[in-house]
Amino acid sequence: MFCSILSAAIYGVDAVPIWVEADVSSGMPVFSMVGFVSSQVREAQDRVRTALRNLGILLPPKRITINLSPGDIRKEGTRFDLPIAAAVLQAVGEIPEHALDGAMLVGELHLDGRTERIAGVLPSVLMARERGCRICLVPAGNLREGQIVSGIRVIGIRHLRELIQFCKSSSLPSSGPAPVSEGAKSASQEDFRDIRGQASARRAALISAAGFHNLLLSGPPGSGKSMIARRIPGILPPLTPEESLEISRIYSIAGLLPEGQPLMKSRPFRAPHHNISAAALCGGGIIPRPGEITLAHRGILYLDELPEADPRTLEMLRQPLEERRITVSRSGGTFLFPASFLFIAAMNPCPCGYYPDRNRCSCSPREIELYQARISQPLLDRIDLHCSVPAVSYSDLTSPSQNGVSSALLQKKVTAASLIQQERYRNESFLFNSELPVSLLNRYCFLTGEASRMMENAFTHLKLSARGYHHLLRVSRTIADLEHSDSICEAHISEAICFRTQRRDA
Repeated sequence: MFCSILSAAIYGVDAVPIWVEADVSSGMPVFSMVGFVSSQVREAQDRVRTALRNLGILLPPKRITINLSPGDIRKEGTRFDLPIAAAVLQAVGEIPEHALDGAMLVGELHLDGRTERIAGVLPSVLMARERGCRICLVPAGNLREGQIVSGIRVIGIRHLRELIQFCKSSSLPSSGPAPVSEGAKSASQEDFRDIRGQASARRAALISAAGFHNLLLSGPPGSGKSMIARRIPGILPPLTPEESLEISRIYSIAGLLPEGQPLMKSRPFRAPHHNISAAALCGGGIIPRPGEITLAHRGILYLDELPEADPRTLEMLRQPLEERRITVSRSGGTFLFPASFLFIAAMNPCPCGYYPDRNRCSCSPREIELYQARISQPLLDRIDLHCSVPAVSYSDLTSPSQNGVSSALLQKKVTAASLIQQERYRNESFLFNSELPVSLLNRYCFLTGEASRMMENAFTHLKLSARGYHHLLRVSRTIADLEHSDSICEAHISEAICFRTQRRDA
């Protein structure tokens, strides 16, 4: 007897439909699996056979063939255990023939028949809804994650016995409690109020957060670069529902969704060590999984000690910083990962860290030049804001007048500016000024006469590239939004130029 069950495989950041086909026929007793399956998937035959035996179901001594179609997509992981078990049960007549029509199944099985939580349920349920499925059967541990998707019934299966009972009865088993629509947003314990002095760096952080502009902080050790960077997540604008679902989808595939919070409600902050490999940064594997730049999507990627990283790895940031996505090519296909993140980097100006203070810096001019040359000019050109973070004086640390502005107040300013951007771009496919395409700059970046003349002078005297000019316009647009100005004025251009040239001056 032949039967077919719909399942799903993860392919990049998407779920693709996989048909699990089972055929039981006369012949030598054998359990074979075909369809470009990995060793993990092939092990399912032992798990399924043992789980059925422990339920008291003995498979007939016949030839059992399992095919996972289409055959040109490599299948990996343990997510096919449950659909394989369902297909075998239906093929041998243990469950009704059409009981699982219009259903999508994914899940791992223990040897006693219990189900185990898996990664990638959210995109699988989204795929099932797009295909018009009426129901999804997933492990009970993934129930709340699956129930995020509206318009389709999601059932949590705790044991293979429940699947058999569901197929034989006309009533649906209890689907458990409704999902929590509002995930708990963890309160940040790090506040900008702790930053003493550093008015320029705080202003750069505000502009960066308001428009999602990349930021480079340069200064001696202990000046507060990491403190500033780690407080920026606390002032970012709240996630929109679309962004929240987008991030949750990525984290579901990576298996990083918090068990009690199936929907991400805060922007990610990823801070890998500077010795990170290219595969870990961009995504790797036979079927590539999301790397750090994809896990930072709609959030922050923070790289400390930037010149200490492998220059070849850093150069791989150039495409995602420009295109806000990354393409990973393998022999099995080409995978497109989203990578629209806020890039924040910190660095010392020289190997010892104290240049230009010649009383403390022991580096030769050649050493300083080689150290700073580890970051290529094309990469620097993609960073909108360059901010020097000098050493903090004793008076700044101890004076009560140097108490910083709180993160809550800064977030109000950022949120107000982001709402202006959302309203301006309500008919576009992007949200922030940093994403503004070149073709729309003239429409949304109106310069006054004085601002236009200043921009022309800056372009000529600073020898800006076309990319640098466009980035300068986007930053100026954000500064104008923070001031609630429809037009970009001379002061907005002037401030954007200052942050563009700080590293050059240093």
